[in-house]
Amino acid sequence: MPGITTARAEDASPAALRVLQRVVLPKDKDLDTLPLYIDSDTGKGGLDPESRRQRAPIAAAVRKLHPEDILSRSSVRVRSGERLSFGSYFNAFPASYWRRWTTVESVILRVGTVGEGTVVVYKSNARGAAQRVESRQVTGTESSVFNLTLAPFGDGGWYWFDLIADSDGMRLESADWSAASDKPAGSVTLGVTTFNRPDYCLNTIKAIQSDAGVLEILDELIIVDQGNQKVADEAGFDDVAKAMGSQLRIIIQGNLGGSGGFARNMSEAVKEGRSDYVMLLDDDIIVETEGILRAVAFADMCRKPTIVGGHMFDMYNKSVLNAYAEVVNQYKFRWGPVEGLANHDFALEGLRSSSILHRRWDADYNGWWMCLIPTRIIREIGLSLPVFIKWDDAEYSLRARSMGYATVSLPGAAVWHVSWADKDDSVDWQAYFHERNRLIATLLHSPYAKGGRILRESMNTDVKHLFSMQYYPQKARLMALRDVLQGPEKLHESLPAMMPKLRALRSEFTDSVVKQDPGAFPDPHMRKPPKKPISTKSPSLVSLVPWAAKTILKQTLLPVAPESRENPQLVVANQDSKWWVLSKLDSAVVSNADGTGASWYQRDPKKVRSMLAEAAGLKAQLFAEWEQLSARYREALPDITSMESWQRTFDENPGK
Repeated sequence: MPGITTARAEDASPAALRVLQRVVLPKDKDLDTLPLYIDSDTGKGGLDPESRRQRAPIAAAVRKLHPEDILSRSSVRVRSGERLSFGSYFNAFPASYWRRWTTVESVILRVGTVGEGTVVVYKSNARGAAQRVESRQVTGTESSVFNLTLAPFGDGGWYWFDLIADSDGMRLESADWSAASDKPAGSVTLGVTTFNRPDYCLNTIKAIQSDAGVLEILDELIIVDQGNQKVADEAGFDDVAKAMGSQLRIIIQGNLGGSGGFARNMSEAVKEGRSDYVMLLDDDIIVETEGILRAVAFADMCRKPTIVGGHMFDMYNKSVLNAYAEVVNQYKFRWGPVEGLANHDFALEGLRSSSILHRRWDADYNGWWMCLIPTRIIREIGLSLPVFIKWDDAEYSLRARSMGYATVSLPGAAVWHVSWADKDDSVDWQAYFHERNRLIATLLHSPYAKGGRILRESMNTDVKHLFSMQYYPQKARLMALRDVLQGPEKLHESLPAMMPKLRALRSEFTDSVVKQDPGAFPDPHMRKPPKKPISTKSPSLVSLVPWAAKTILKQTLLPVAPESRENPQLVVANQDSKWWVLSKLDSAVVSNADGTGASWYQRDPKKVRSMLAEAAGLKAQLFAEWEQLSARYREALPDITSMESWQRTFDENPGK
């Protein structure tokens, strides 16, 4: 079988084959990730009746993979009479994405085997219906080559193959999906921004250093370290730094947030002038390095420069997919996953059984947990918006799209990251950035007058925070509104200063003071408990109007029960802390999302009245000045995202 290599400029020829995707197996035989590499699921899932009928005889032959049968990163044993399917997230070929976005018209599947058995190639359509394409008997040491057209994959569909062993068993030596191309492989700068996560960051460096394929196309791995717990001080750093040599560079700078760190990664790569791409990676991830190679190969083959993003799996439940295709509702200006594509567990329902995953899903943006950006695009549209965190990735793709550059979230390229469910960043200091940056992005890119529904959406969120006794995040949101009204001129100036200011504000609000000791709060007590248990269900449409009137009266006018200041009325679990639950109480101890602590929420009608009035006034001003503000932000955008503006900020915040 031909070697699985990446064609470079010096060895490219008209007959050269470019590897698009290698078949890989889990590193360190990680059983938690195994369903993403080998699909043993033959359940009903989302398949139509005909596909289930076709799959019935296959189900009897498929077995769970034995961990000891994983022989290497590319090789696996198939035991006598058993069947392994590579119709999995990491090893099936996402044909529809390659057909839609690239110049590739057909692919070549090469499967190297030892032993006796059968190689069976399948394809699916956008509805998830599977069809056998070709099967081939193999014996001894053999290389099977299949030429496969991409023509049928307009709306969706994948290719994959199964191995069926005869009585003596067989072994997969290696396999890949390739295409004829004389185009040299692009080179990449990998950019990681880190803040006090030296252990995670060092593991990412080690993973990259251990992948020879990645090192072949890597110009530089740049770590922008903005914390006081330095990656370079971590045990084991010196050894990996020595192994990587000039391919690793550490930059120390002040904490300018994710946008400041990633802007530095972009800026350095563009200044060096060597790389075709910059891939941005979060610091708190586990990276599947094969995805780096796939993203670069895909970008190389795109019809025009394209941002290529990777997906996100749950770090603590590794078979669960949290982010597949992210979109922005431009009327509400709210980000989120395509409907139905969040929290998919491949351990319960594999790729072949999940019809929803066979349709091609086009994204508006990709999170910067893993995102490849051509340096050509950076030179044309500039660096990140200077907003510290939140909306920098979404705004960048919206900006790129307005100039003709798409974003593609590519299946088979992914990282593992802490789930959003384990964070409550909407109720801590980050609430400021959620509100300010969403409004700025709307001012820059909304196609609707007055930003569509954005101000109404914002006011709804204000009410929910206030009725939930979350006064600290609401105070931060009011600060955000005032800063938006000031215009774009001080965005760079605020980068190093705003987070310390927000953190200092927390001491003024009991709802933001987290205590980790379960005994830190008095026991809950309610002088007159409700006649019925407090329901966690949202109010029905029928009861909404009288319920809302009663709630508004309670929150704004009715006095607080004095004893609720001595004892919380209830202890409320984080998953139950909805605004329609908390709004019924005068005080409550509420746990945080990751379960490490809790805060004491205490109702204050005076704060509610004051903050509601201020929010309404600021939004009225924003509504009145919308067109002028939008023009100011749009006019300032090329300057505030320029290399020159960012360089001044870097120079003023060198770090320690």
